[in-house]
Amino acid sequence: MVNALPSGSGEFRRVLWTGLYSQVVLMTIPVGGDIGEEVHTVDQALTFTSGKAKATVGGEEKDVEAGDLVIVPAGTQHQFVNTGPTPLILYTIYSPAEHNPKSVHKTKEEGDELEDAGKDEAPEWSQKSKKENKDAGLV
Repeated sequence: MVNALPSGSGEFRRVLWTGLYSQVVLMTIPVGGDIGEEVHTVDQALTFTSGKAKATVGGEEKDVEAGDLVIVPAGTQHQFVNTGPTPLILYTIYSPAEHNPKSVHKTKEEGDELEDAGKDEAPEWSQKSKKENKDAGLV
């Protein structure tokens, strides 16, 4: 159980928790930085805790700030660009997991490099059906 969530991190991406069907990740985007235009095969919900950004989801642009929630359905192109004077801090929930449970990426470039090299993959069990996990004794 977690009593208090971290209010920030020096890393671009830090996986905080990975379960059978979801994953919680803390991200810190530097001033002028971005997450990177991408499309996932998983659903994603992003909650912004600090800063301001331009969100582009499925071709629609919108300004977001602390307290906002953005849903990105699987298969939807998206990008978030820090437009404020301070780091953009957010929590994202992937369902199912998107990253290695031990991932800590100091920079976007490091994260991109590890993803491209296949070294930041979600665990195999997180991609299985409920029946498969039940049969394996995980549920």
